Amino acid sequence: MCGIAGYFGSKLIETSIVNETLALMKKRGPNGQKYEKIIVNERKNCYLLHARLSIIDLDRRSDQPFHYNGKTIVYNGEIYNYLEVREELLKLGHVFITQSDTEVLIHALDEWGIETLNKVEGMWSFALYDSKEKSLMFSRDPFGEKPLYVYEPEPGEIYFGSEIKFVAALSRKKFSVNYDHLHRYLINGYKSLFKTQDTFFLGVYAIPKSTVRLYGLDKQRREFKYWHPNIATDENLTFEKSVEKTRELLLSSVKLRLRSDIPIAFCMSGGIDSNSLISIAKSVFNYDVHGFTILNSDSRYEEQDMIDCGVQTLRIRHNGYPIREDNFQENLKELICYHDAPIITISFYLNWLLQAEIARHGYHISISGTAADEMFSGYFDHQLLYLHDVKNNPIHLEKSIANWQRDVRPMVRNPLLQDAHAFIKDPFIRQHAYLNNDKYSSYLKQAWKEPFREAYYREGLLQNRMMNEIFEETTPVSLHEDDLNAMYFSIENRAPFLDRKLFEFCHSIPVKHLIKDGKAKAVLREAMRGIVPDIILDNRKKVGFNAPVTDVFKIDQLAVRNSLLQDSPIWDLFEKKQIEELIVQS
Repeated sequence: MCGIAGYFGSKLIETSIVNETLALMKKRGPNGQKYEKIIVNERKNCYLLHARLSIIDLDRRSDQPFHYNGKTIVYNGEIYNYLEVREELLKLGHVFITQSDTEVLIHALDEWGIETLNKVEGMWSFALYDSKEKSLMFSRDPFGEKPLYVYEPEPGEIYFGSEIKFVAALSRKKFSVNYDHLHRYLINGYKSLFKTQDTFFLGVYAIPKSTVRLYGLDKQRREFKYWHPNIATDENLTFEKSVEKTRELLLSSVKLRLRSDIPIAFCMSGGIDSNSLISIAKSVFNYDVHGFTILNSDSRYEEQDMIDCGVQTLRIRHNGYPIREDNFQENLKELICYHDAPIITISFYLNWLLQAEIARHGYHISISGTAADEMFSGYFDHQLLYLHDVKNNPIHLEKSIANWQRDVRPMVRNPLLQDAHAFIKDPFIRQHAYLNNDKYSSYLKQAWKEPFREAYYREGLLQNRMMNEIFEETTPVSLHEDDLNAMYFSIENRAPFLDRKLFEFCHSIPVKHLIKDGKAKAVLREAMRGIVPDIILDNRKKVGFNAPVTDVFKIDQLAVRNSLLQDSPIWDLFEKKQIEELIVQS
């Protein structure tokens, strides 16, 4: 895990500017910062900057930029199956001088080209300069775990970086606010943010996930997807076979993601997701697990009994920390500056507090349960979408509705998700995703509206919804926030549920297996039977990593209210009087 930045174009960049940018990159790479200037031809230069967080092969021989056979790479991420790929390359005659995944990646790209990206399993963003082709190639991993931003002031001039501040520093550009994207966030919420490649700054865009982008001397760019998921339901899959294969693939994914030359910490809640990963690591692979938890006293989100059960049953090391309200506003300002964006929800502020404790114990890798809800059907609307998809089986539908009424309906707070027949009546309603956006829009000085958009990935209402969540809505938000929160403390975050083989298999499972007896994540629950404590697997309560914002932000205090209502550019967008009334009502 590292930070990268650079430039490809006709300009010369002063050494002082390069060094200033490298200094900004130290959180992403505290173990060394280096750069290289490459003269492409008499009219074009390439600058590659790298800041290293040492995870695999800690020796300086693995520092970047890294060279092989006329190619130079700067790379951020981990290739988890690098040992297997290395063995394949050794048989083809390759000779290695390090034990790093970086060297394996550049050799593989030299041997197989872009096909490499479907041979490796991992998370990455990289820039590869090819001196023979005189071209620069960018790529991001299949799910977009690692960030990469570009700014192109004109054709043939490309600045890039893992964070927008790196791009701004190299280009000496003060980017203007993208008010359209800001409105998108303020009115439609976090689920709308990654449906485009926009950022909160005009002219700066994210390289799309699972994509290769090529720049050459002709000032043209070429871009294409290298991974197209193999999505095909296997109607012959029984529930038992689905469980068996899920177990096999998840164990394999965790095993790969335990590869490291330094110790790994685990983010721990009381839920199935994190406990699945922790239990596999401890019980199957005998890993010395150290779990970290932010503790919540609010009854809606408190999971202490489940956490205690996991810790005691598995006999793992564990540290729990209560939510702290001190310095919230100062911390929030600091985080917004580091993220180059608003902090998307209160959950990600809590995650930052958790990463701080992980760092305090000396860890530089954390593992989280990101994407399990999107992979195995963990959200409340999934239950209703499921009812739509089994509606042609009247007996099963009736039983499923009864289960929903008994176990799920009492927990649902979204008013649009309190009717079991909601999607049966209208499969296309999605207003619950942008709940109350019309109300929020009324607070603006100028009207702004953008309707909900959902991509078509596959047949089946529920499973298509899950794919939208994993590629465009919820998972990208989590990955973006998790990456920046962890990198603030020089920590690499790993997400074992985001494994391509596991993902594709999950989408071969018939929808009828996804929910059983009113329990979401039915396949995952049973796949973990005998590994995760039964009391956790059988718990129906859906909590999530969350807390009321009032736990950290005391809006009833006059000083806090005054700070919210002080003079600010935000009042150019909002009607201050209406916001003031809203705050008072709170």
